[in-house]
Amino acid sequence: MKAEFSNLVRKLGVINAVDNMLYTYKRVQNSKVNKAFKKEYPDVPLPPDYLMYESFGINYKTYFLDSQEAAKELASLFAKHIQLKNANILDWGCGPGRLIRHMPKAIGNGCKYYGTDYNKDSIAWCSENLPEIKFNHNGIEAQLPYEDNQMDVIYGISIFTHLSPDSHYDWYKELYRVLKPGGIMLLTMQGDNFKAKLTEEERKEFDKNHLVVRGYNKDGHRLYSAFHPKAFVERLFTGVEILEHIVKEPKPGGAIPQDIWLVKKA
Repeated sequence: MKAEFSNLVRKLGVINAVDNMLYTYKRVQNSKVNKAFKKEYPDVPLPPDYLMYESFGINYKTYFLDSQEAAKELASLFAKHIQLKNANILDWGCGPGRLIRHMPKAIGNGCKYYGTDYNKDSIAWCSENLPEIKFNHNGIEAQLPYEDNQMDVIYGISIFTHLSPDSHYDWYKELYRVLKPGGIMLLTMQGDNFKAKLTEEERKEFDKNHLVVRGYNKDGHRLYSAFHPKAFVERLFTGVEILEHIVKEPKPGGAIPQDIWLVKKA
């Protein structure tokens, strides 16, 4: 039922209005816990509420403390497959710095850290508040301001989940360009766990190993959603070795976990 409603409001052109109402509701819902967080952690710089909501959610504790643990988990995954010393590490689609702000502490070892995003307001906030990291603004087109083979590690958390079919191939090619031979890339996708969110017609396409998208919004926006059959992702990943495909079991009452794909450039 939720899938049908989502598609209906998209077709009617009112999804942005619905989302704005949800933002207001979530802001009020989290006001008490957010006030308590600011009192306990007065020195933690926090992005504006809408920037936080647009990229992740609007709970300050989850944005900051839970993301510290997520950064450690990512660092452990990277370390299984590459030497994290004096490495160039890129957060593609960094938003308002939720993960990349914790990477210098989680990894260290003389690494250099980069963040890029198509939201210029997020990049402006990050550049002003997270001086240890080099931030760049990119457009929705697949062009990054980095040299060929510059990055040792690239990660993109829930970025392909908001791209059109053509953008999947264009952006994969661009990420591949800036990744060093032997470098690794970690990307998350909305895989089989998300079939429960699909309509009957969408599931039929998904089961045919076709990328399923819900558009009616601009490419790259949080309300543009893409769902990824395993075979589609395997076709997308050319020129790399698939190191790990991690599918986590959904927890009752929790967010649906995205698939984690970890690949190595030949």
